[in-house]
Amino acid sequence: MYYNGLYHLFYQYNPYGAVWGNIVWAHSVSTDLVNWQPLEHAIYPTAPFDIKGCWSGSATILPNNKPIILYTGIDTQGRQVQNLAMPKNLSDPLLREWVKPAQHNPTMVPNGLNASSFRDPTTAWLGKDGHWRVLVGNKRHKRGMALLYRSSRDFVWWVKAKHPLHSSKDTGMWECPDFFPVLKKGQLGIDTSVNGPHVKHVLKVSLDDLKHEYYTVGTYFPNKDRYMPDNTSADDGTGLRYDYGKFYASKTFFDGLQNRRILWGWMNESDSVNDDVAKGWSGVQAIPRTLWLDKSGKQLVQWPVVEIESLRGKKVDIVDKVLASGSVVEVPNVTAAQVDVEVTFELPSLDQADRLDSASLTYPQLLCSKLGHSNTKQEGGGIGPFGLLVLASKDYEERTAVFFRIFKKAENQHVVLMCSDQSRSSLQEDVDKTTYGGLVDVDLAHGSKPTLSLRTLVDRSIVESFGEGGKTCITSRVYPVKAVGENAHLYAFNYASAPITISKLSAWAMSKAKIN
Repeated sequence: MYYNGLYHLFYQYNPYGAVWGNIVWAHSVSTDLVNWQPLEHAIYPTAPFDIKGCWSGSATILPNNKPIILYTGIDTQGRQVQNLAMPKNLSDPLLREWVKPAQHNPTMVPNGLNASSFRDPTTAWLGKDGHWRVLVGNKRHKRGMALLYRSSRDFVWWVKAKHPLHSSKDTGMWECPDFFPVLKKGQLGIDTSVNGPHVKHVLKVSLDDLKHEYYTVGTYFPNKDRYMPDNTSADDGTGLRYDYGKFYASKTFFDGLQNRRILWGWMNESDSVNDDVAKGWSGVQAIPRTLWLDKSGKQLVQWPVVEIESLRGKKVDIVDKVLASGSVVEVPNVTAAQVDVEVTFELPSLDQADRLDSASLTYPQLLCSKLGHSNTKQEGGGIGPFGLLVLASKDYEERTAVFFRIFKKAENQHVVLMCSDQSRSSLQEDVDKTTYGGLVDVDLAHGSKPTLSLRTLVDRSIVESFGEGGKTCITSRVYPVKAVGENAHLYAFNYASAPITISKLSAWAMSKAKIN
């Protein structure tokens, strides 16, 4: 949350080990979303209503400029219950201490509900009737749902509505729900309580069974307290995602300072538990992203917050470089282990795109995995693969490929596939090397010289990629053993059958942020 000149990040943390367990709310503050100062833990088990754990939740800023937190506690019976916490001293600019009033907690209990599937309250929104509303993740059998609770102005006493805000069959437990408005036009963010004909609403859920997220764009009807997704994407767990890679338990907040909505996401590890214990930590936060509704009104767009550019150092440019078929070109004189690279590719005639049936496009991740990025006649061809090789060793034995492929679906209709291929990312055998993929919604037929853009940020074991201005995002965790430090290299490649032109590539060496 943003409060009185500081950004506050609360996050799940185990103070006694590198892996999950003994969960408390750790707390850090920042003035720029880049450099962070750790503080004392904000919330930790102390009372019967949270003695077995303080799990996820959200912060809300009340009209009197008083922050308040709703969070899930595990009580003495092992039930998941919702509790509130508030700052002990509002005059403390860092909000170091938080109190949990015993006379009010728990504020919500799972009466008649599955007590092991009742968690993760959202940021609340205030209706025109003066009542606060909040969502709690839940499931009934295999139906995932966002339970709706209402409270009067005191934010203390909550009553469950007769029906959920929304639900979907066969999606399983909905963790970490998030519900917020976005403007139909423009990139500015708005407060969570704003509603009206000028906004759409977004409902995001994290699927406990599948360990990925999905979201829908739709309309919130406050008179019925119902949310209706538009029919522009699937509402069954296979639809739109913030990120098609390692990105889970995400949460947005409204930044009143810059009038933007910011997205946080958690990236867990892809190595083994033993590796986590050996290095003494596991799990990191992705770079915070600004989020807004695309001009099409059908999906969201994300982009790293502009503050991250303060870490940029030495810059290298490549302009109007033709990548012949089968070519690999190194981006020289840049620290490839920590780099921010933006590139725009100019494409040849779209007539060379391979034809692909619609059924094959249903599961883009499987398609990326099947096709890969190899420089072979069987796997290459048409328009793509072309893109970047990051965290690559000099001999290419280790490399993570982030790339595009273009297919022809119907007459004058083309589909862009974006992939992040970790299959050759490391010589280590006990790491997850899943390949990720997603489709990019872009009209390539418009204009005489179609282009595609890619931005990739690399930070040692983290690769965050943003396709076509942030329409499709993929995050991966990789663990090279050769391509580390000064032995990491960055390349642009084209394994398509036709030349691809780099209109412009800019790469910046990135300095270290000050973090915990």
